[in-house]
Amino acid sequence: MSTERFHEIVLPLKDKLYRHALSIIRDRSEAEDIIQDVLLKLWDKKKELSQIENLEAYCYRATRNLTLDRLSMKSFRKTETLDMKSFELTETTTPQTLFENKETASIIEQCIDELSETQKSVFQLREMEGMSYKEIAETLDLSQDIVKVSLFRARNNIKSALLKKDSFIKETKYGNRTNR
Repeated sequence: MSTERFHEIVLPLKDKLYRHALSIIRDRSEAEDIIQDVLLKLWDKKKELSQIENLEAYCYRATRNLTLDRLSMKSFRKTETLDMKSFELTETTTPQTLFENKETASIIEQCIDELSETQKSVFQLREMEGMSYKEIAETLDLSQDIVKVSLFRARNNIKSALLKKDSFIKETKYGNRTNR
């Protein structure tokens, strides 16, 4: 692969790969280091890259593997939160709504952290990166059936936790009232 092709094909993936690493490791600076290392390794192998059928899947797999290696080597503690841009205060947002949105994001984050590594990766690639089942299967070296089952289970786990939260809030709001 020529330098120009590398710049056209691999470098545009940098942001997606960063988000993928960040979703696993939850540390911005460590994710940046991982992406830098991945890009350097890909650069060193640029002559071999033209032989790879799905280069994007290969890059995701390399990122995932290096990120998981770093996690196991450093026993990283996941401390970053979900991207809160979608929960920012606007003119029509009340402080209560903002608080509830942040609480929901926190619960979703906890649920994602409790998923298996496969479910977590599948969920992130599908819901945050918008990849197809086939692309996810190629990226993670899984069958499409495993991808579908993992995504289904991940969504159900998150949905279940959110329903419990909603039920708890309703009980707290309305269940503890005394008749006047």
